[in-house]
Amino acid sequence: MADVVLVPCANYDPAHVRPALEALLARVGGLDWIRPGMRIGIKANLVAAMSPDSAATTHPALISALVELLQARGAVAVVGDSPGGLYNAAFLNRVYAASGMDTTGGVLNRDFSTRDTALPEAVVCKHATVTGWLLDCDAIINFCKLKSHGMMGLSAAAKNLFGSIPGTMKPEYHFRYPDPMDFARMLVDLDEFWKPQLHLVDAVVAMEGNGPTAGTPKQIGCLLAGENPHRIDLLCAKLIGLDPGTVPTLRAAWERGLCPEQLSELEIDGPWERFVSRDFVTITQRNGLQFQNLLGGGVRGALFSRFLSRSLAARPSVEKTACVGCRKCERICPAKAITMRRGKPVVERKTCIRCFCCQEFCPKGAMQVRRPPLAKLLER
Repeated sequence: MADVVLVPCANYDPAHVRPALEALLARVGGLDWIRPGMRIGIKANLVAAMSPDSAATTHPALISALVELLQARGAVAVVGDSPGGLYNAAFLNRVYAASGMDTTGGVLNRDFSTRDTALPEAVVCKHATVTGWLLDCDAIINFCKLKSHGMMGLSAAAKNLFGSIPGTMKPEYHFRYPDPMDFARMLVDLDEFWKPQLHLVDAVVAMEGNGPTAGTPKQIGCLLAGENPHRIDLLCAKLIGLDPGTVPTLRAAWERGLCPEQLSELEIDGPWERFVSRDFVTITQRNGLQFQNLLGGGVRGALFSRFLSRSLAARPSVEKTACVGCRKCERICPAKAITMRRGKPVVERKTCIRCFCCQEFCPKGAMQVRRPPLAKLLER
């Protein structure tokens, strides 16, 4: 079987979605592994209470088609996620309704328990508090959405498993792993713990720009699937014109030998070249990763790398005309780096850990990812 399978899917019309999904699944081995009575968890991307047209969440037409195929084999299809915010029925019901998940025919997750769990294969995150519903599933299908992302550059298969951390605890994990590479290693630890049976990517309409919640829908027109999330993400990076070396989760996967560094080393089944977007607006993260060995290493090299990391790294910045002063950024910031002055948020640069929680969860998209002048100058 190929590392990644890609099939065209022009839009979310059921007449296109069901045949495309069936063709995709057939080329990754089908669903013969499912037995009647199995409880299959569909881990969707339900990042916020946003409509399907926003391109922030996995589209309900795709979830609905997958639910039908699972139910036809006698499985119980459970749909869920834990977005940032309270992990309870009232909050998730709003997310389910806004995202269209309540129309998919699947069983919406109502188990809001959490459990402390050991991650035996972890590199940095040896223990985690995770959502209980996924532990009770016989198998997991990770159905993500292709988007740009403020901190990780790319939100696709690997990043989607962060939704197994309860919403109110997500800022704690950002604070625990403020360095983008350590945060990425934590995400890979989660991927290796859950080991979904299958990873699917909704790239029919992706999100570009100020993702993962306040960006712009961008037509791509395909679906992707595979067993390895990092190999899928390597192709996803290519589709949106993102340098894989700037994606921390891919770098963390390379460290562990989970993914090749070059796209040419992947076996891809499908006409992927025709779906490469030439003008996709990405969020390129530098964070000094490519400067670690400058000046010959040692103390001088380390200091120079640290300087470049601070000088070139993107950072959150408020667009004051769009800000409504709701204070959500102030409340969600794990580093407590945001204060309100004259009704608008101010980010303390020395305290900010660049987790971009404020940007991800700003309801008006007023928090933007901005690259400093030096980074723009060097790029030119």
